[in-house]
Amino acid sequence: MRDILSQITRWWEAGETFGLATVVETFRSAPRPPGASMAVLGEEAAGSVSGGCVEGAVYELAREVAASGTPVLRRYGVSDDDAFSVGLTCGGILDVFVEPVSRGTFPELGEVAAAVREHEPVAVATVLSGPGAVGARRVVGPERASGSLGPARLDDAVDDDARGMLAQGLTGIRRYGPHGERRLDDLAVFVHSFAPPPRMLVFGAIDFAAAVARIGRFLGYHVVVCDARPVFATARRFPEADEVVVKWPHDYLSSVTVDERTVICVLTHDPRFDVPLLEVALRTPAIYVGAMGSRRTHEDRLARLREAGLGEEELGRLRSPIGLDLGARTPEETAVSIAAELIQLRWGGSGRPLSDGSGRIHAPGRRT
Repeated sequence: MRDILSQITRWWEAGETFGLATVVETFRSAPRPPGASMAVLGEEAAGSVSGGCVEGAVYELAREVAASGTPVLRRYGVSDDDAFSVGLTCGGILDVFVEPVSRGTFPELGEVAAAVREHEPVAVATVLSGPGAVGARRVVGPERASGSLGPARLDDAVDDDARGMLAQGLTGIRRYGPHGERRLDDLAVFVHSFAPPPRMLVFGAIDFAAAVARIGRFLGYHVVVCDARPVFATARRFPEADEVVVKWPHDYLSSVTVDERTVICVLTHDPRFDVPLLEVALRTPAIYVGAMGSRRTHEDRLARLREAGLGEEELGRLRSPIGLDLGARTPEETAVSIAAELIQLRWGGSGRPLSDGSGRIHAPGRRT
């Protein structure tokens, strides 16, 4: 929903009632992940739930739901034959929740939109099925919550889970008993997390860094470029970066909070910069630490890091030379190879050509 939030907020502010369809669960080779959304107002639509496969069917259902005011949970692609009948040619399965949205049904939408704009974490929990009120909604932040799903104990259980999912940037279904019992699965609640974008920290104000910053921004990261040399670390040279910091890299990294969603790209390939920096980076919980350089540079770097006291487990986290082997030469090609490695890490892909494999394409993976 993040991608269409500005559009649906305008409709909401204008007092319109529209249908909002959201992918809440996927199976097999589904084209889009949970959280993908499409909103429909009259003959106007925004967003996508399947990249084109079942858009027509969902569009019509969203119009019906907006008119009736009754939310619907619908499955598309129960079997390959059914999938083809609605256009889900990949053979995957999508569970789509379609709900009417207006100022009356979703009074917290303005609050959610404001939090997303300010990069503040917020989650929206919605009852999908079970003994509760289908469509009931609760907005959960790190320290407060509004709305209710029903009994107080259910709200408390969902608040705990939603905050945990929000911290990890996870979106998905959680199941409970009627009063929040975790050992039961009578009631399904969809938790849609709007976590701040993960950060990409790029060290080394070189031409490769400019290309990495561009593709990092394209992939949805909050990009920071850092270098100790003020003549190179300028906003003019890195217009795609969200921040440009002039500071010794290891000092900067030591001064900021690094979480499990942070990506660190060390592009300096100068031991004066990258060895002290990697000493810090490899001891953080960052999901990815990559360093540019030749294999000879990498071996020298490892020796220096061992001398600095890093163990083999810490050194095993270092991805160097950085990126996947695409034969890249230019800064832009190198940025693509780094982006490819990040995508592989995010979803658990093999990195091999799809034409060399068999079976489903979108295997379950972890998301960062």
